[in-house]
Amino acid sequence: MPHPNLVFVFSDQQRYQAAGFSGDPDVRTPYLDALAEHSLNFTNAISGWPVCCPARASLLTGQYPHQHGVIVNDVCLSNQATSLAEACAGAGYQTAYIGKWHIDGHGRSNYIPRERRHGFDFWRALECTHDYNHSIYYAGDDAAQHVWEGYDAEAQTREAQRYIREHSHSGDKPFLLVLSWGPPHNPYGTAPQRFRSLYDPARLHLRPNVPAYLAAQAREDLAGYYAHISALDACVGDLLSTIEQSGMRDNTLFAFWSDHGDMLGSQGTWRKQRPWEESIHVPLLIRCPEQFGDAGRRVDAVINTPDIMPTLLDLCGIPTPPSVSGRNYAPYLRGECQPPADAALLACYQPFGEYARVQHGGREYRGIRTARYTYTRDLSGAWLLYDNIADPYQLNNLVNQSEYAAAQASLEQQLNQLLAEYRDDFLPGLSYIEKWNYPIDETGTVPYTN
Repeated sequence: MPHPNLVFVFSDQQRYQAAGFSGDPDVRTPYLDALAEHSLNFTNAISGWPVCCPARASLLTGQYPHQHGVIVNDVCLSNQATSLAEACAGAGYQTAYIGKWHIDGHGRSNYIPRERRHGFDFWRALECTHDYNHSIYYAGDDAAQHVWEGYDAEAQTREAQRYIREHSHSGDKPFLLVLSWGPPHNPYGTAPQRFRSLYDPARLHLRPNVPAYLAAQAREDLAGYYAHISALDACVGDLLSTIEQSGMRDNTLFAFWSDHGDMLGSQGTWRKQRPWEESIHVPLLIRCPEQFGDAGRRVDAVINTPDIMPTLLDLCGIPTPPSVSGRNYAPYLRGECQPPADAALLACYQPFGEYARVQHGGREYRGIRTARYTYTRDLSGAWLLYDNIADPYQLNNLVNQSEYAAAQASLEQQLNQLLAEYRDDFLPGLSYIEKWNYPIDETGTVPYTN
């Protein structure tokens, strides 16, 4: 069987709960909902270190952050590991990247030379911006800045559609196309008006773990967040339509994912980096008609970010590079074996950012997320234990309660096994900063770059 095309699309900071197919009563995502009906719908996809740069580096290398070194935002991913694009190129693929990059660490607006693009040839990208309506990018090896027209996610999608159409008649040479959107990451109120008008903050339902004193702000943010998601949903519809019209549906593996979630007031906090569900639980849809048909199905096995690369490579008939640490789920998806893991490793190597610094309750932690439980400990001991089936909003911390002592002991043993397997010593955050020789500012973490 010839290698399929691989179109991998992902958003920034889109939690699993914020879609129609996952049960949200308010957000409008008709195209993602339809895609889920024809895809492998991973209901327990986890972002183990739920922060932009570490998650993206893990996606592209199949490694954990303490292995590839991108443990915080705004540091540079080395070329030591074989990347997703390099593995695909080695199998004869053309490679393309469009949108937000955020693993270069040489300034969020600076040009990224070819040697730091990790195997991507076609290039329409920028390190990072959240100014979605005045968004710059670089095209190929041209160091001049260009500006996306209008709302950048829509313009980037049009560029991806053009790439698909131009490569629909390129013979037997398949392509890898990665499209990385900046939304729905804050600022929340900047989606096109036609999507913002869909949501009235006063009519939105909040998750029960949002405290009452944050309800007004949470509803306001949620309305803008949903508007971004609906805009991206329409972009997904446009991409799928282009693939269909180009006659490439059956031989194209289409995947949708997000790098991490967004707390949006849940547990009294904001953004990401936390081990709670709103931060770590992300959507993952994989449509692969040639191998799995068109009916779609739920996949309840727990899968972590480093596992995505080896799984996609196998589904495309490409060997896994030896530098990869993640697990290959493709044989399990084909019904050839049991899931290769029953828990995802959770980690915070260095608390940073406005809402996660130590002075705001941030802490280093390690933990596991199983199909039923979330368990974490920080440097001082056990911290959180939730039964996510009995308590889906994680309102009751069961840690160190006598009736859950056996479950906690078992989870602690699983955690220790994963830490040993991946050679994670769980050191204080500054130990990793010193190991990788990253600069720190007066707050004790790596400064953001401009």
